[in-house]
Amino acid sequence: MFQDFFEYHQNTKHSYYSVRSNPNRIDWDNPPSRFKPYYENKKIVLDLEKENHRFIYQSAGITAKKTYPGVEYYLRVIPSAGALYPNEIYFQSRNNQDITDGIYHYDSASNSIELLKSINNDGIEAYLGYEKKQNGFIFLVSSVYYRSSWKYKNRGYRYCLLDAGHILGALEASAYVFAKPYEIRYDFDKESLNKMFGFDRDEFFTSAFIITFSTNKEVEKSDFKLDYVSPTGDFVENELIEYGYKDSLSVTNRQASVKAPSFNYNKEVFQETILNRRSIREFAQGSMSKIEFEMIMKNIKDNITSDCDEEVKIYYVVNRVKDMILGLYLDEKIIKEGDLKQKAGYLCLEQDLGKSSAVTFFLTTTSKNYQAAYQKAGIIGHRLYLASNYLGYGCSGIGAYYDDEVCEFIGENTMVLYALAIGK
Repeated sequence: MFQDFFEYHQNTKHSYYSVRSNPNRIDWDNPPSRFKPYYENKKIVLDLEKENHRFIYQSAGITAKKTYPGVEYYLRVIPSAGALYPNEIYFQSRNNQDITDGIYHYDSASNSIELLKSINNDGIEAYLGYEKKQNGFIFLVSSVYYRSSWKYKNRGYRYCLLDAGHILGALEASAYVFAKPYEIRYDFDKESLNKMFGFDRDEFFTSAFIITFSTNKEVEKSDFKLDYVSPTGDFVENELIEYGYKDSLSVTNRQASVKAPSFNYNKEVFQETILNRRSIREFAQGSMSKIEFEMIMKNIKDNITSDCDEEVKIYYVVNRVKDMILGLYLDEKIIKEGDLKQKAGYLCLEQDLGKSSAVTFFLTTTSKNYQAAYQKAGIIGHRLYLASNYLGYGCSGIGAYYDDEVCEFIGENTMVLYALAIGK
């Protein structure tokens, strides 16, 4: 039953009626800052000739700038709805080449890492369940929800989680390039870390990306408290989003996935794909081959190493794939045959991307672990971007759709997390 699903999700659905009866008015003259400044902390500019520096840059580095009358957009390795980038990256480094031991913030604006606190025998390991010192990196992804709610209102938390998933996906891709084994962690003491990092109600942690090797040395539990730094300048609270975060903090009945993905990209070409990734704005209604589509599907469905591997179903509408029957699919099986591209476009808030694509995807879940499931959808979305771009196809993430009508279309009572489209 719908009432069994996550309350925040139920309260932030789009419908044909809602998007017309509740127009979204945006204060374009007062946008929140997209960068969080730690002015008083030591900055180390990333040297992209150094492996660990380049590895960090590929998590959220700026790769292009677009200028329009009165506004500039800085595009990054990761996509973001409205180019709002409602997430920040922090990390602990221990015994890594070219990075002094400490706790850092990654400042995309200056392509720098900012030392927030030095560490020695102490660290944040205990808050993630470790008793021993962990050599390597512990990345923490936070959400700054006003950057998203400024434009997308109550639905902003959804975009925060999707974009956090894209960061995890970018870290996964960078880890693949540099042959670094990883694990994603959702079940950890986020509330204590929120306080320690000086967050107020405007920022909170959602996930961790871990690349570490355990030592046999005991670690002291850090109990620091950083000063508060506003991540947005102006801030307008949203009680529904804050309730949604608190209501989704607990992780229950989690199932871990210990298998690593088995990607088989040409790493030199894949490296260029990571840096040149872009969101396509329109398709030329070109088709792709069945073999290419199967390669893309293999990569997006590969293992994700995680402590909470929630089921995310991948429905897709085939519009223009050679030697494939037109229709709606799930798990390589056609469940509704026919030319459905007009319906797919309509469901994506009547956007042409949904109907002019080669394939349009809808990612869904019935999971009780909302943060983990939503961020997994973002990881799958990031894999779809990279796999498509690697083969020369465009991709666009679509965070807005008619929720209940998608459920009716696919024939399942579920939560729709993400729509995406790929094609020429």
